[in-house]
Order: sequence, then C-alpha cells, then structure tokens
Amino acid sequence: MALAEVPVRLAPAAQGDIGVYVSALGTVTPVHTVTVTSRVQGEIMQVFYREGQTVRKGDPLLEIDTRPYQAALTQAEGQLAHDQALLNEARIDYDRYKAAFTRNAIAKQQLDDQEQLVKQYEGTVKNDEGSVENAKINLIYCHIASPIDGRVGLRLVDPGNIVQANSTTSLVVVTQLQPITVIFNVAEDYLSAIQSQMVRGKSLEVDVYDRAIEKLLAKGALLTVDNQIDTTTGTVKLRANFDNRDFALFPNQFVNARLLVDTLHEVTIVPSAAIQRNAQGAYLYVIKPDQTASIRQVKEGTTDGNKTSVQGVNPGEIVATDGFDKLQEGVKVKDRSAPSAGSQPGGAGAAPASQGGGKEATKR
Repeated sequence: MALAEVPVRLAPAAQGDIGVYVSALGTVTPVHTVTVTSRVQGEIMQVFYREGQTVRKGDPLLEIDTRPYQAALTQAEGQLAHDQALLNEARIDYDRYKAAFTRNAIAKQQLDDQEQLVKQYEGTVKNDEGSVENAKINLIYCHIASPIDGRVGLRLVDPGNIVQANSTTSLVVVTQLQPITVIFNVAEDYLSAIQSQMVRGKSLEVDVYDRAIEKLLAKGALLTVDNQIDTTTGTVKLRANFDNRDFALFPNQFVNARLLVDTLHEVTIVPSAAIQRNAQGAYLYVIKPDQTASIRQVKEGTTDGNKTSVQGVNPGEIVATDGFDKLQEGVKVKDRSAPSAGSQPGGAGAAPASQGGGKEATKR
C-alpha cells in the first residue's frame, strides 16, 4: 500500500544578500547630562521650568535673589569712581612736577615719588575694576539658565529655599535626549572586523530593539570603539549614535543592539526553520521535482532573523520548512500552503453565481 503524502510547507532557496550582525545588550546613555548647582548664595525667588519640560540652551530655569549682589555691585562701582578720581589728580600733579623739574623748581626725588604714586593709584583702580567685574558675574549667577538643549527632570527646589554657593546639592538636572547614544559590549573576536570597516571609512549601521527583541526602536550608526578591552570579560565597549527624533530611546534604558559588521553578497539563503540538526551536523529536506523528500547535508553560514545562508543547496531548489516529524528520505510530500482546487475561483468547490446579476451578488 502506497504511503500517504505528508503535508508540509515549502519554500524556495534564493540567492541574495544577507547581513552579518553582532547582537549585544546595551544601555541608552545621554551625550550630556548636567547637574545644575548654585554658584552664589541666596533665596530662590522664581522657578521657571516645569517638570519634564524640554528646554533650549539659555532658557531660564531659576532666579536667586539679586538684591545683595546688586548692592555689592553699587559699592564696587562707587569705590572704583573714588579711586579713579585720585588717579586723575595724581596724574595732574605729576604733569605739574615734570614741568617744574624742567625749570629746576623741584628736586628729582619729589618727581619720582609722584610717579610712583600714580602707579599705586593705577593698581588700585585695576583692583577696583576686578571687584566690579566680580560683582557683575555674581549678579549673572543669580539668573540660572539651561547650559544645554535637553529635558529637565523632577522639581528639586521651590521658591523660598535658601541655596548655598558651590553646594553639591543639585537644583535641577538637564539631560540631552537628541541625539542620544547606546553603549554595548561585543566580544573581542569581532574587534578586527569592526575596526577594518571603520578604517576604510565605512559607517556601520546599528539597530536597537526593545528588551523582548520584538520592536525596532531606532536605527543609528556606530560612533566609536573604546580604547581598551575589558580583560575580565573579554569584551570591548562600543558607542552608537541615534537621532532619537521620536524620543523612543530613554536614558538608562536597557535595549538590544544589533551591529551590522558586514554584508555577504550573492549567497544561497533559506528559511531558518528549514534547517535541522543531527549528529552529522546541519541538514534540510530538499523536495525533488517528483515531490519526494531528500535529505541534504548543508553548511550553515550567517543567520539574520528568519533567514540563513547555507552551502550545499542551489538557488531555486525547494525545501521543506515544517512537518519534520513525518519526513524521511523518499517520502512523498504535498504543499499544504498551496490553495486547494475547491478554493479556486470557478473551481469544483466554487459557489454558484447569483441569478440576480452583479448588484444582487454584492447585497448583504
């Protein structure tokens, strides 16, 4: 009695290109994260930002009471004006002494003393000018602005709080989100292949997926390779850059990174599901033109998702992708993914046309 046909799904082996990827677990890392602290002491008068707000460089964040520093600036400017007047008076006297000395009306020592007095006042005025500039800077420090483009975090202070100069207590944290980077580790075995591509100036693509490796979050490019290998793990750190226009990547987020190291061209590609393994290695079932299965030993190459490059199969040959529990050498197969005769339009299983014409046939 003839054996029944084994229903299987079939797929052709194709010739094409396939990428050589290196996968690794990565962490999203901002390019810049700034912890803003106060450089002057005083009371917080206003908080301009909202929690989670996106800010631009130079946007106001906080304002500290300016009155003490405005008063200090006024004092410094007054002292400067006083000492400038003394300097001008000393210079006038010096010019008079020089004229008198030419007429031998005064001693040389008196002229020299007046010259040194002018220099003393010049030094005093310069010191006063520094005090004025310092007071102006402190006044500027009362107005705290964002140093970068980014997003502010949760609110840490409120109006009325007293802040200390050069304190380690942060007032607000600003994190840059666009662009953003991902740091991931790869085995040192891949380092030579990666560096050879970078030396030639090729931009290596990096795809980032969520933790379940189901959703593509962003596409970017390799930015740089660390300058040393971690001897404890035998890996090297890589940093990839992403535009992050849709804010899909978030700081300190764990992601799965896939680095495209190389692309193999014109190789034979089959569905990964078609490949089976036994003690002799990898094999698959090739379906002959007479619809019988034949075991074929193959050599696996690169795998990219649900497709794998192989050696030992020619492009165009048909392979089975399931039903392996019933397949064996010489077994007759039937393609169960092909539509049956009864489901074809006008076939034996087709429903008779309505007597009422086309409009009636579409009525529900």
